[in-house]
Amino acid sequence: MGRTGVGRGVVLLAVAAGTVMVNAQGPVSDPLRSIAERYVRLILAVGQHDADYVDAFYGPPEWRTEAESGKADLRTLDQQAAAIEADLARAPGVPPVAADADLWLLRRQYLNRQLSAVRAKVAMLQGKQFTFDEESRALYDAVAPVHTEAEFRTVLDQLDSRLPGDGSLIERYDRYKQAFVIPPGRLDRVFQEAIRACREQTLKHIELPPEERFTVEYVTGKSWSGYNWYQGGYRSLIQVNTDLPVYIDRAVDLACHEGYPGHHVYNVLLEKHLMRDRGWVEYSVYPLFSPQSLIAEGTANYGIEVAFPPAERLALERDVLFPLAGIDGARAQEYYEVLALVDRLSYAGNEAARRYLNGTMDRAEAADLPERYAMYPRARAEQRVRFI
Repeated sequence: MGRTGVGRGVVLLAVAAGTVMVNAQGPVSDPLRSIAERYVRLILAVGQHDADYVDAFYGPPEWRTEAESGKADLRTLDQQAAAIEADLARAPGVPPVAADADLWLLRRQYLNRQLSAVRAKVAMLQGKQFTFDEESRALYDAVAPVHTEAEFRTVLDQLDSRLPGDGSLIERYDRYKQAFVIPPGRLDRVFQEAIRACREQTLKHIELPPEERFTVEYVTGKSWSGYNWYQGGYRSLIQVNTDLPVYIDRAVDLACHEGYPGHHVYNVLLEKHLMRDRGWVEYSVYPLFSPQSLIAEGTANYGIEVAFPPAERLALERDVLFPLAGIDGARAQEYYEVLALVDRLSYAGNEAARRYLNGTMDRAEAADLPERYAMYPRARAEQRVRFI
């Protein structure tokens, strides 16, 4: 969603009878408004059974209060979801005078897939078990590719030749990376500069509301390295976990992924163009275990390279971030060549998750796999399994 994005030509009028959309042909009623409201209330109700389920909500506060005060049982919630699905199938999907029928059709598809994921989540909360791939398809509408140990060993052989010396490969890699740890006293300065650079790059392509902003906190005791908590009102809280050493490459990764043009921008654009400009209230809630997360995580990851193609990122790291961290910028090129190899091993984390959740590996074995094939120190491998 850029400067000519989904808000084109649409004005919202708040009237006593509800929200009316206006385009060049005149007022357009919203045939899905009631369904969208019931969907949001359903998500909030399911969230009462899983504290992680509702990742963000910035709709009417009384809807949250309603969900908290009357905890519906899971069977009732599944029945409600089925009823909303049925009503969605019967509802007219596109206002007869809408100039942007394609977006209305996409909206229907979005609600349909999100509702399907809700029902899968409710089934899981009732005790239904899925394999890793079944769960992924049911919740996220996607299945991760399978990678073999043979693929990982090929990359490890290449990495072995790049990191000569004594000890095992992971010991040599761990020693190598110690030169690229951001000292705790410099972490905020480095991270703030990375945020500034990522925002500058993002604004070249995407128009953001002038009041958007986020706060950064440094935390411990988490199973993730960074997290964006979207607050609504174009504001986010971004938390960075400092339990383990923070390496210099994480500055741009986290600033882009959690901030610009990642999660913060994604949520700001949803709120601006879909929730506020169009009144599509379903976008006021973000259920974490849903197809929406595939888009959120995919855009946040891909956004890193969009904001900083490899050559531009290398220049920023070498000339600005490495010196701010007290790290020799002359080593930036070699460091990112090594990281490019290590990145190809990242799918070992998927295989650990697949086998652990399928019951073919226990917890310790699941930590062994990324330690052996993804160059994770043991503490980070165990943190990864906690996240899984």
